Amino acid sequence: MKKLITLAAVALSCGAALAQNWTMDGGDNARSGWAKDETVLTKDNVKDLTLLWSTQTDVKPHALHALMTPLAIHGLKTASGDKNMLYVLGVSDVIYAFDADTGAEVWRKTFEPAPPQQQGPPGMQRSGPSDPRHMNFLGPGGTTGVPAISDADSSGKRTVYMVDGKGNVVGLDAATGELVFGPVATGVINKFGVQLYKDQVIFGDYHGRGGIISVDLKTKTVHKTVGFAGGGGLWGRRGPVITDDGTVWTTTGDGIYDVTTDPKNPLIGNSVVGFELQADGNWHPKDWFTPPNWDWLRKRDLDPNNTPTVFHYKGRELMAASGKECKVYLLDPKNLGGTPDHHTPLYRTELFCNFAADFQNAGSWGAVSSWEDKAGTRWVVVPFWGPAAPEQTKFPITQTPAAKEGGVAAFKVADKAGKVSLEPVWISRDMFRGEPPVIANGMIITHGSGDNTQQAWPDIGLNFDSTIRAAKSNHATVYVLDGETGKELWSSGDTITGFNHFTDVTISNGKLYAGTYDGKIYCFGLKK
Repeated sequence: MKKLITLAAVALSCGAALAQNWTMDGGDNARSGWAKDETVLTKDNVKDLTLLWSTQTDVKPHALHALMTPLAIHGLKTASGDKNMLYVLGVSDVIYAFDADTGAEVWRKTFEPAPPQQQGPPGMQRSGPSDPRHMNFLGPGGTTGVPAISDADSSGKRTVYMVDGKGNVVGLDAATGELVFGPVATGVINKFGVQLYKDQVIFGDYHGRGGIISVDLKTKTVHKTVGFAGGGGLWGRRGPVITDDGTVWTTTGDGIYDVTTDPKNPLIGNSVVGFELQADGNWHPKDWFTPPNWDWLRKRDLDPNNTPTVFHYKGRELMAASGKECKVYLLDPKNLGGTPDHHTPLYRTELFCNFAADFQNAGSWGAVSSWEDKAGTRWVVVPFWGPAAPEQTKFPITQTPAAKEGGVAAFKVADKAGKVSLEPVWISRDMFRGEPPVIANGMIITHGSGDNTQQAWPDIGLNFDSTIRAAKSNHATVYVLDGETGKELWSSGDTITGFNHFTDVTISNGKLYAGTYDGKIYCFGLKK
């Protein structure tokens, strides 16, 4: 059962001109986080944001996961007329559809849960705990891969595509929740965001060896990866990113980099790797970038775990990538590694955080975002945990209170004599674990998750019982910042009572949506 608290009437009377949909994690195939079509919230009225409604779901947390990043559709055709809809995936094998204006549940779909995952290293595996809240946060089981929603067909219908807890790709009617596609078994559990691209549902195998998986929506053919020996899990939180030529890119976690011992099955850990679907029906590694200090990173668990983003700048496509080491790389998707050894980016910043090389409470986590302002300046915005590193990277603007627990850093893309670079511009105020931003009308919308990220303690050492972290966590706070200066324009303060883990804030038609570990969904907007 869910409890609905209505705190205001419908926030806005949305006309046909307002159509900021959020159909996948990061908002688009580039995972930019940029809400280009948002017209309601502005720097002038954002100060008037207030809590419109909150809804208590009955989701049952697995490890630290509960509700994933919401998706939103404006003006969906339903049997009762056009509706603004909100879709939220719950880790306990359930997806909810709500009226985005009131929080009323429209439908839900529950899937048969997969058997509990075995936990522990090979040869020493054991069944997970009976209470899923105690599960390892690295392998929570259930459903955590944010779905993707199709464009409307000629009749106005849309389909919500997702991977259930058993690794089946399914499609649900966005208006009713009726199963309209699948299930198609892939044998792979998806942990991060789904891509929908040219009739393919695409996702990564976070376990590391599986590479990219896709399902053809016309033929139901499952395409898997060959010629890839793995090298760390595919950990980009927003899921893979796709460049103009259809190459699918993802970051790989801690693992070995060895492309010479068996060139036909390279190990590509601690890297950004691109895959292409070839004529044999399989995905193959195409290109990659590996930091030259990859082994140093591997030994310290500082993998490049962020989802990169891609964008266009002065007629060329570029990629921005980061990770727990806390540097940002500019890369050329047409030659990602730059040189034959695949170790040369177009540009690399200095450390902007994590000067202590902390694997758990510092570094850049989640995803890189990008946007372009009205003057044509291209920005790259990166979340981080822990304190900033002012001695390594000088930001002309540093907001207060100074970032000690996390925040957001903003860079401008520059071109000097044909060489691109990233110029540091501002660093945000402090927030407890800065999370991947979204951008609208020159504003950066982000949040401090409140998630206690400690994995090891002096008395009990490294411990993966997630209830330890959950008990020590605080609460999430949403922030809206000026995109050019990082100045705080609004925050949710103490309104949100729970923390969240590995999930983003969503913006759609003047409203901000966020979910928390305790199963609550919050909607902030402007009163009518």
